[in-house]
Amino acid sequence: MELVLCTGNAGKASELRALLPVGFVFRSLADLGLPLDVPETSDSLMGNALQKARYAFQHTSLPCIADDTGLEVDALKGAPGVFSARYAGEDRDAQANMNKLLKEMEGVVDRTARFRTVLALVGPTGEHTFEGEIKGTITTTPRGTGGFGYDPIFLPEMSDLTFAELDLRRKNAISHRSRAVWKLIRFLSEGQR
Repeated sequence: MELVLCTGNAGKASELRALLPVGFVFRSLADLGLPLDVPETSDSLMGNALQKARYAFQHTSLPCIADDTGLEVDALKGAPGVFSARYAGEDRDAQANMNKLLKEMEGVVDRTARFRTVLALVGPTGEHTFEGEIKGTITTTPRGTGGFGYDPIFLPEMSDLTFAELDLRRKNAISHRSRAVWKLIRFLSEGQR
């Protein structure tokens, strides 16, 4: 099965490719001559994931997978949430996003948070969404060099290592994205497209 991965984020593309089973042919937006910065104007993760997958499907007629992921911090009333990638500004600077979040969390005792992913599949048979989440806490300083985005400051529950300290295989075993992908795989294995 040929699938279009609707992301310009190399980290997301790498994780999705590692999670999806053998037998799928992945095409990137660049492979198909589409812009890497697909529109994301919804106020929800589901809305953004569907918007990106719809856009790519309209331009390719191939089944398209898109995700939108947000880090939701309890003490910040769910922020940065849907604005996670642009938390410190439109240039999507991961380091600036982490710095802003850590600054806002200075002196905060309740550091609970969750990563939440909504994965959208848009294809000839319709639209389907799959959600995954993992709870954890925000560290006081970045730790680790792997991963991307907020991974250096997110400590998943039942782990003493941040996402950035875990290798990709171990991160993929527990992550929010993998939980959404597992639901997608079940759906596809039942013959859905």
